[in-house]
Amino acid sequence: MSVTIVTATGSYLPSVSCPNEELDQFSPEARRLIGEKTGVLCRRYAEEGESTSDLAVKAARRCLEESGVSPGDLDGIVLSTSSPDRMQPATATRLQALLGAFEAFAFDINSVCSGSAFGIALCDALVRSGPYRHILLVGAEVYSRILNRRDFSTYPFFGDGAGAVLFSRGEGEAGVIHSCLGTDGTRADVITVPGGGTMLPFEKMNSPRQAYFRMRGEEVLAFSLDKGPAVIRRLLEETGVAKDEVSCFLCHQANINIIRGIAEKLDIPLERFFVNLDRYGNTASASVLIALDEALRSGAVRRGDLVVTVAFGGGLSWGANLIRL
Repeated sequence: MSVTIVTATGSYLPSVSCPNEELDQFSPEARRLIGEKTGVLCRRYAEEGESTSDLAVKAARRCLEESGVSPGDLDGIVLSTSSPDRMQPATATRLQALLGAFEAFAFDINSVCSGSAFGIALCDALVRSGPYRHILLVGAEVYSRILNRRDFSTYPFFGDGAGAVLFSRGEGEAGVIHSCLGTDGTRADVITVPGGGTMLPFEKMNSPRQAYFRMRGEEVLAFSLDKGPAVIRRLLEETGVAKDEVSCFLCHQANINIIRGIAEKLDIPLERFFVNLDRYGNTASASVLIALDEALRSGAVRRGDLVVTVAFGGGLSWGANLIRL
């Protein structure tokens, strides 16, 4: 039976590093609290003039170099981003051009920080149901351009980065096994960029600050601690897989206390959750894909391992995927 296998992974983190100590727009006490309350110690920022598609293409190239698949062999490109180059066209179109993948269709998805889970499910469906051999999924974000640098509730916690996974048609037991997705659109305003769209065009904005990213942190924390464990339980129940069979849980890298809370609710040792948010902060829809690449390259997970990826974010949205690497 045909399956959707993970052929290769890649990631790119910009070279500009910003540890908490350099966030001098905030007080020393506030800077100390960033690490204590979230686990974020440092983040990366895109260089001046570097856009979301510029980060995306670097992650994509690393992924394709590892795979041995050329850009011309790609059938499709799915780019997950909530910080696109422009409102239109899709940022994936510039990624396609930069890669030279001119035989591939290309489009964006935006499920905010849940983009990895939605993207994995979508690529799996495309490979299983269509005449497609190779679909490239990229998550890329440059949140430093949509944040108010003086907003302590958002700015310290996010970073820029990109991750990529090449999905290919294959045979055998390895591959994407199952996905679970969810959305609660009644809570769409919990995480949002209010201005710049058709609901609030630029000319109707009261302040340029309405074009900045906003979130209601306490609600996001409660939501994540509810939906994160719930979607993992659902995923394992629907597949009949025991939690002890899973080698590693690759969770959205938002806050160490969220990851710790999910682990405690599931009675799973924290050591089985991969963590890199201390170095990169929250890279939104790129975070799980970056974590997957780093986990494979570091040996934290190996080919043949069973892993769970789980993400949650704006929409509000959430999702999880069970994959044998």
